Amino acid sequence: MSRYTAPPLPEIDVEEFRKVVTTRRSVRRFTDEPIPDDIVHDCLDMALLAPNSSNLQPWDFYRVVSPDKKKALGPACLNQNAAKTAAELIVVCGRTRTWKQHSAEMLDYWPEETVPRIVEKYYTVGTRVHYGTLPLDPFGRLKKLIRDVTGIRSPAPRWPNSSTDMQLWACKTAALAAENLMLAFRAHGYDTCPMEGYDDARVRKIVPLPRDAFIVMIVAAGRRADDGLYHRQFRFERERFIHEV
Repeated sequence: MSRYTAPPLPEIDVEEFRKVVTTRRSVRRFTDEPIPDDIVHDCLDMALLAPNSSNLQPWDFYRVVSPDKKKALGPACLNQNAAKTAAELIVVCGRTRTWKQHSAEMLDYWPEETVPRIVEKYYTVGTRVHYGTLPLDPFGRLKKLIRDVTGIRSPAPRWPNSSTDMQLWACKTAALAAENLMLAFRAHGYDTCPMEGYDDARVRKIVPLPRDAFIVMIVAAGRRADDGLYHRQFRFERERFIHEV
């Protein structure tokens, strides 16, 4: 089997990327300018390119296009100005039960002519063992015991072992995709506000979500208003967070 050779990487101007990162702000007020559909879809497509464990893509994005639903989301998002003035509202969700279907379909979507044996084994057996849980988590408890014992002698993956672990797993992945989404909007000249303040039950009445879906954040997007920022950007000193060991 020949090893895959990636095409040459394009040159990237780090200063242009720095502009995207440093000018991304959580904007609280937007103008009434709409965002063209092609730009919204381009940003969503870039969100889907976010890194994710085993390429199982445990996420969903709900773009709220109904004017009535968008209006209803304002109160459901605790009447935040970002929600009430945004041109776009996108509900970013994690999924805890789609991994099994995606694992089975991975072999059909494999981009090469032949699926390597180790890849086939991983997606038919490995993912079932690694991500599988049962309603009362007896399998998870057994997995944890085996992993802890195995880990005494050699490195071993210690999780996920429970439905809570799987929710954390999906949440991390969906958050990575949300960051891609927000940076993509900024690169197009628009701004965003990732909102964690919302009434989950009310949002679910407005946006129909599958039972296993949980809301990670709601991203408001639009053109930044003149009074869209409430203060200058600041952070604590970097030494508080960056450690060399």
